[in-house]
Amino acid sequence: METTSPVLPPAILEAGTDMHALLARLFPICRSITGNGVRQTLAIVQEYLPALQLHEVPSGTPALDWQVPAEWNIRDAWVKNAAGERVIDFRQHNLHVVGYSTPVRGWFSRQELDEHLFSLPEQPDLLPYRTSYYQPTWGFCLSHQHRLALQDAYYEVCIDSTIDEQGFLTYGELELPATEAGENPADEVLFSCHCCHPSLANDNLSGLVVAVALAQALAAQPVRRYTYRFVFGPGTIGSIVWLSRNPEATARIRHGLVLTLLGGPGPFTYKQSRRGGAAVDRVVALALRDTAVAHNTRPWLPYGYDERQYCSPGFNLPVGCLSRTPFGEFPEYHTSADNLHFVQPKQLSEARALLLRICGIFEHDQVYRNLRPYGEPQLGRRGLYKGIGGGLEGQEWQMALLWVLSLSDGDHSLVAVAEQANLPFELLHRAAEALAATDLLAPV
Repeated sequence: METTSPVLPPAILEAGTDMHALLARLFPICRSITGNGVRQTLAIVQEYLPALQLHEVPSGTPALDWQVPAEWNIRDAWVKNAAGERVIDFRQHNLHVVGYSTPVRGWFSRQELDEHLFSLPEQPDLLPYRTSYYQPTWGFCLSHQHRLALQDAYYEVCIDSTIDEQGFLTYGELELPATEAGENPADEVLFSCHCCHPSLANDNLSGLVVAVALAQALAAQPVRRYTYRFVFGPGTIGSIVWLSRNPEATARIRHGLVLTLLGGPGPFTYKQSRRGGAAVDRVVALALRDTAVAHNTRPWLPYGYDERQYCSPGFNLPVGCLSRTPFGEFPEYHTSADNLHFVQPKQLSEARALLLRICGIFEHDQVYRNLRPYGEPQLGRRGLYKGIGGGLEGQEWQMALLWVLSLSDGDHSLVAVAEQANLPFELLHRAAEALAATDLLAPV
């Protein structure tokens, strides 16, 4: 089943405040790997990306080595004391209920209840985030202080949920076709993010809202050499389902990034693809260098987010993972402290700007051939030592021209030139365009 939204003028996400406003709108929704929370989230995303298609895959559908799980929905959940007061209340915070909890109703002793309670003694004021997708059980999460305060002998428990074997898994997909032919007009760039975590702002709503803003910016560009594909799916099972249903698309992916944890205060972190030296790994490294922001790069690790599905040996796609501080390495991770205050507009804006720089390198990377390779050509009589586009005179501009001419032998791309010259890619791209406007340079 596939659905699209009515065509409405979308709200444009340009500033970090715009992205944060969308994040705040999505934050209260109870999401999981299936169910109405995912549908509601993606329906809101459709307001910003009207061309987004929603796919509904029936429970039980085989997907590689997995099956689409039963659909989970929850209406209410609580623990009441003997006086009938809600001492744990799902309506107060989504994280109070273990994700995918089976329905339950009855009285439990304090000891029996304790087997189904989860808290963080080392962070006694915070709620943990816990799930049980594939092992049926039920439970509640609460602060450790709150847990210690439960002193009644018996408590009434209710989890009003459903687990429907006839349900569906929902994911969203957006395709922005190339507008002009590059080396191969079918080549694609993949961006993937999660839409499953409830009331966690950095993990993973930040990746989702940055993906929406990036998609809007790319859609507005009049020229695209690549097709850009965005997948909004639940963690792990979403990418597995997408891969199982799209073997043709996987063959067209030339670059890819999983976007996650982009709203926290830490430095950018890039986890390389399984290939290590793939073009996407080099391009992200170049963009981070040119942006001059705090960052670090990590080698491939077969654990983490959906890059481990895209990079599994049978697919081995060139997909890396871009985040800020990685999962599990900041104290707010998977707790109620991952809230709207933890994610700031500036952090979202910086992530969008970095991704647009990365896409700019994808778009403008090109192999050229020097048409006057014997000796250094006379640049002055071709006007190339004069200002190009204003303010480009000077030593750096001259070095950009010379580096492009020196390495344009039909084998080196502009990315390779930028790596060796240690000059900004955008400057070298302008130099190549200026040279190509004369009789000195031609694209291969």
